[in-house]
Amino acid sequence: MKTDVVIIGAGPAGIFTALEMLRRGSKKKIVLVEKGAAIENRRCPKNKTQKCINCKPYCHITTGFSGAGAFSDGKLSLSCEVGGDLPDLVGADLVQDTIAYTDKIYLEFGADTHVEGITDGDEIRAIRKRAIAAGLKLVDCPIRHMGTEKAQGIYQAIEHYLADNGVELLFGMECTNIILQDSVCKGVLLSDGRQELEIYAEETVIAAGRRGADWLEKVCSEHHIAHQSGTVDVGVRVEVRNEVMETVNRALYESKLIGYPKPFKNKVRTFCQNPGGFVSQENYDNDLAVVNGHSFKEFKSDNTNLAILCSHNFNEPFNQPIAFAQKVGELTNMLGAGHILVQRYGDILDGKRTWAKELARSNVRPTLPDAVAGDITSAMPYRSMLNIINFIQAMDLVVPGFAAPETLLYSPELKFYSNRIKMDTRFNTNVQGLHCLGDSSGWTRGLMMASVMGVLMGRELASKKD
Repeated sequence: MKTDVVIIGAGPAGIFTALEMLRRGSKKKIVLVEKGAAIENRRCPKNKTQKCINCKPYCHITTGFSGAGAFSDGKLSLSCEVGGDLPDLVGADLVQDTIAYTDKIYLEFGADTHVEGITDGDEIRAIRKRAIAAGLKLVDCPIRHMGTEKAQGIYQAIEHYLADNGVELLFGMECTNIILQDSVCKGVLLSDGRQELEIYAEETVIAAGRRGADWLEKVCSEHHIAHQSGTVDVGVRVEVRNEVMETVNRALYESKLIGYPKPFKNKVRTFCQNPGGFVSQENYDNDLAVVNGHSFKEFKSDNTNLAILCSHNFNEPFNQPIAFAQKVGELTNMLGAGHILVQRYGDILDGKRTWAKELARSNVRPTLPDAVAGDITSAMPYRSMLNIINFIQAMDLVVPGFAAPETLLYSPELKFYSNRIKMDTRFNTNVQGLHCLGDSSGWTRGLMMASVMGVLMGRELASKKD
């Protein structure tokens, strides 16, 4: 097969690359390749089974059109301060302007017009004052919350728009490698498990998402694509009663707090806060189960969950941060017999594991029904665990009751975007004809920033002569 542009990965970065090319009037032939299924064919059986059955050949929550976006909480961060380091590559002003542009596209396809966290009242000032006293930084970030169930409809509308306007969508096809000729990328090799397909293209865009970060790192090493090891995030998903978080939820919806707790002073941050939300499980390759969180627009729980992530930067000779995080996850999964582990904060401080009977009589009831009560400290690295404990204690000064004995910690919460591809401001790698976008590139984190990177890529490709 021959085409003008081939895009690997139908997550937000890949989707918005194709979408922006169409909006710019490009006549180039675009092929968008996705390992998973079309959004209307994505189904997670856990709603019926009440437990993860480890779907094969891939997890429907993380894989398919829109990637994890369709089954996430669907929050769009509207500040360039949140969502990765893309502003360092192309400039903060350009990113902020493109966020506003991209946000309008989401609105066109049905996103809620209401924006959370834009008030500047006494409650926010009081929260900020407590954060400063606790040694934490409160990051201002307006949030447009699509909601898990609404996000699916929005991305389905985008999927149909792309198909109706000539973008060829190839589902169930996995990219196994790129095609190089004389150090120029000529296309990609695909497989559906039965047969292989070669696609030759003038421009190749890899937007494989967090799930594809490990694969992309191997491709970079094999073909000498310039990259460097970056930060890897290891952490937990914390769950408390809504009553504890009600002030923050009302004033900010999502509190983005950053700290550098002693003694190690690693960067620790909150991420993906879900008021009235549900803790969820995602499965990656090699049967790795990781924890995440969802928040619906209409269906609510009695709890709020959020991630606390500890960033690790490794120096020579170690250069496998993704493998490090995977090992942490594998060890945690081993202790939970393949399931997510959950432990009460008070039990961690007391040096004991949590038992299921203790969870059953707690004020905070787990919203992940098949999480296994146990001891996450047996698998979590000491440095990460101590950073998380000290950060939770600082959070308690901002949100009284956050460090209550019954607060739940789920593990592992891991973010695989540590491999950073070296590119210029037009997203050109050192291999001619090859571009890397989104979370797998190491430059973005989250739906909006990945979408913005796709928009900028689409403009670059559309501006080239047909």
